[in-house]
Amino acid sequence: MSVKLAARPARTRLIIMAAVLALAGLLATAGQAGSARAATARTEHAAAVTGTGSAKPTIVLVHGAWADAGSWNAVIGLLQRAGYTVYAPPNPLEGLAIDTATLADFLQHTITGPIVLVGHSYGGEVITNAATGNSQVKALVYVDGYLPEQGEDLVDLTTAGSCFAVPDLSTVFNFVPDPVSPTGAVAYVKPTVFPGCFANGLPASAGAVLAATQRPLATSTFTDQSGVPAWQTIPSWDIVGTADHIITPAEQLFMANRAHARITEVNAPHLSMITDPGVVASVISQAAQATS
Repeated sequence: MSVKLAARPARTRLIIMAAVLALAGLLATAGQAGSARAATARTEHAAAVTGTGSAKPTIVLVHGAWADAGSWNAVIGLLQRAGYTVYAPPNPLEGLAIDTATLADFLQHTITGPIVLVGHSYGGEVITNAATGNSQVKALVYVDGYLPEQGEDLVDLTTAGSCFAVPDLSTVFNFVPDPVSPTGAVAYVKPTVFPGCFANGLPASAGAVLAATQRPLATSTFTDQSGVPAWQTIPSWDIVGTADHIITPAEQLFMANRAHARITEVNAPHLSMITDPGVVASVISQAAQATS
């Protein structure tokens, strides 16, 4: 009897020890799995933020002259709902050299990973220069924009048929002294010209609001010469508004074909990202998908 009574506690202790060891093993396995999941989540989050790995590229939208980043609002919403990280930094409009350097620094110090760089109107000239030599920029998208060759300026590319191509620029612009501007002066589009020229295709009331809130452009920008174009080495897409009154459709097509850009024509005015944000967001998405 004594032998049997002694054996029972020993077996009980063995069973308990075995259960404890088994539970410890399960806890360790669960802990490792949890750590692995957490590490994976952190990696996926970092990829989504930085644009690395298989994550989508970051979209950077650059507005043009006499505008601000708010002109991209509808496009930003569509791209964000599609899962893209989007930035629309302010374009200083203080001359091509300053504007290019500002954007180049933003790209270099803010974003890690692939970038799709988008420019509207004069913003097209800015991205053409700012992306040169930046290996992160995988695609350029021009929206009713300028695609200059080296040595060209905005005067060269604003051709007959544009409402800005006039003998006397004072008929379409108000020139205002500005000590901060490189040339000491800035230009505003006259409120009477803005709705039908710059914002045709929008309700007159909307054009009047844009005219009232426009940001000035340094007059040096008209004749600042463009540098080595990034579109020589970076794949490009171009949305051409066939009702554009600023950059004629013929001139847009000339520049786009010269840059070997993938062209999408849309029956839209110069502000196609406002009138047709779905088309603009779709083309940007096509460019983004082509980078992966």
